[in-house]
Amino acid sequence: MNNEIKELFRRYESGEASSQERELVETWFAKYDKIPVQLDDRDKQALNELSAHLEEYSQKPPVIPMTRRPGNFKRFAAAAAILIFSVIGAYLYLGQAEKPGTLVRSSKKDILPGGNKATLTLSNGRQIILNDAKNGNLARQGLTAVQKTGDGLLAYQAGKTDGGGDNLTAHSDDHNMITTPRGGQYRVILPDGTVAWLNSVSSIRFPVAFPGKERKVVTTGEVYFEVAKDRNKPFIVSSAGQTVTVLGTHFNVMAYPEEGSIVTTLLEGSVSIAKGGQSRILKPGEQALAAEHIRVTATDTDDAIAWKNGIMSFTDADIKTIMRKISRWYDIDIEYQGHITDRVFTGAISRKSSLSGILKILTLNGIQFSVQGNKLMIKQ
Repeated sequence: MNNEIKELFRRYESGEASSQERELVETWFAKYDKIPVQLDDRDKQALNELSAHLEEYSQKPPVIPMTRRPGNFKRFAAAAAILIFSVIGAYLYLGQAEKPGTLVRSSKKDILPGGNKATLTLSNGRQIILNDAKNGNLARQGLTAVQKTGDGLLAYQAGKTDGGGDNLTAHSDDHNMITTPRGGQYRVILPDGTVAWLNSVSSIRFPVAFPGKERKVVTTGEVYFEVAKDRNKPFIVSSAGQTVTVLGTHFNVMAYPEEGSIVTTLLEGSVSIAKGGQSRILKPGEQALAAEHIRVTATDTDDAIAWKNGIMSFTDADIKTIMRKISRWYDIDIEYQGHITDRVFTGAISRKSSLSGILKILTLNGIQFSVQGNKLMIKQ
């Protein structure tokens, strides 16, 4: 394996690597501080070989186009592997044969990852499919212009009076809503300048202007916020019975009903969380899990917002948790057959990968499955 990894890095540094090979290397770097918890002897040998080889690169790390690069490459080399999926997956990307009898396909058509897809519902009920809309003015809500300014980005510009669209008079109860389907994501700049990223199967409902003493939005699914600072007007996020109140900060709210609890992660600033008569204050680097009670723990904030940065990340997650993420992003149905493993996995996979690329890596970890059209059957 050592020679194969060395060849992979040589191809990456020389620009000869395929897109899949580049994704594999960049995924390692993106989650350099994630170390597998449970490894068998074969996994440990593979990781040791990878770690030993990466040490050769510690004095001259390759330039990687990422928003967050490791500050200490030696730390990455010592903790080389994010995930046994990705480490052992190098065999696949480098042309090694799969284990026989573990991967069954009945459809030759691969399932592609999700992308920038969403529906905008205006206050008059009109719906606009954003992924089909052209850039430019889409509507006008009172004095607020609604513009698609790029692929996957919608912007509300308060006070604009030029341009076309639906000349609607904005009232305090006029709201718009953006909804993403399975396999969709989108970003919106709200009227106050707050930026919200929507993950798949998510929504945000908000007023077309914030004239009152607060800025209140309602979300479902998973949304990451970078809230514009306004000390005189708190920003309030309501999600499935939970209320998050901030003045200006960066945080992520995950409120999928199938996940069992609302997970709020704070990256910057301070937030107040209230649910069911309980309330807690979060500090940066903390995460609140709200179900019957609110529990606060320290967490890896990079892991929580990995989805926003193009990475599907999970820590000590069982196969059903992983499959729920895959189902939402690849727009597929998941079914289970037989006894399902209770093993847990830690790591990350690029959200740009096709489904077959992810499934090949899962195969090498003993996960058996079959694909029937738009249905993925997990077998044990």
